[in-house]
Amino acid sequence: MERLTGKRILVTGGSGFVGSHVVESLLAIKAKVIIPVRSFEPDSYFHQKSFSSLTVLVLCDLKDKNRVMDIITKYEIEYIIHLGAQPIVSTAYVNPSETLETNIMGTVNILEVMRLTSGVKGMVFASSDKAYGKSDKPYKETDALRGDHPYEVSKSAADLIATSYMKTYNSPIIITRFGNIYGPGDLNFNRIIPGIMKSIFTNTILDVRSNGKYRREYVFVNDVASAYMFLLNNFTKAKNQAYNISSKERYSVIDIIKMCKRMFKNTLDFKILDTVVNEIPEQSLNCQKIHTLGWKSTYSLERGLKESYSWYKTYFDRS
Repeated sequence: MERLTGKRILVTGGSGFVGSHVVESLLAIKAKVIIPVRSFEPDSYFHQKSFSSLTVLVLCDLKDKNRVMDIITKYEIEYIIHLGAQPIVSTAYVNPSETLETNIMGTVNILEVMRLTSGVKGMVFASSDKAYGKSDKPYKETDALRGDHPYEVSKSAADLIATSYMKTYNSPIIITRFGNIYGPGDLNFNRIIPGIMKSIFTNTILDVRSNGKYRREYVFVNDVASAYMFLLNNFTKAKNQAYNISSKERYSVIDIIKMCKRMFKNTLDFKILDTVVNEIPEQSLNCQKIHTLGWKSTYSLERGLKESYSWYKTYFDRS
């Protein structure tokens, strides 16, 4: 098992939703965390927890290769958790070039710095289940990557490029592909669970952009952070592989709305808009590979929703 206490770890996207929880786990084991940032969100989980005083924040756009090189060498980075990306599917439709450049070239720049320097012992890279494209069967790590719209393509391409560096240059990399992540700190209210919480606490109608019938796997953000810590702690055994990571908790949007209405005793009025395009009707992941390695999720959807509800209640009471 790798010993991470005192290790210098770069977390791209570390001040974002998922990154904040990963940083929290790293700080708990006394790792030295360096985070490249472009902007700050004052209402974020990261700032709510005052992580800025416990980490090193450095201004950096991942599209700037020279700046990436400067940071990785200056801070003598030993491990990288690469979460930094443009993560919103709808934004990718509106601004595809920024999404493609950030998600693909930002990844290439980190891979190139790893290739050109000797200090980095390994990287864990956040791909996505969206990299697989469309399928009505559970995705396996051996399935082809074939995204067909801007966001999905950006994840497929970056994933394939990371694989090429593993195979061509023997770069030490672990690739992760998660299901739909939710939990405290997600301020993208276009996503279904943050949207539900906003409707509950603001007493407004929830606009459901899909037909409400699409089924997705949902994985709680604490499980995501746990998986990253597990992979880092077992890096030597896990490296040069891709891993699907999820909870097997698969529900439709309507299912989740009904669950929240029951759990939180709320009427939660909603309206089906059915306006989204390029939605995948069924998405699920075969996670046997990481289960065999020794990691499994611990949060049921009900437990995760309860913790999310508590955080959003505090957030909206403060707003």
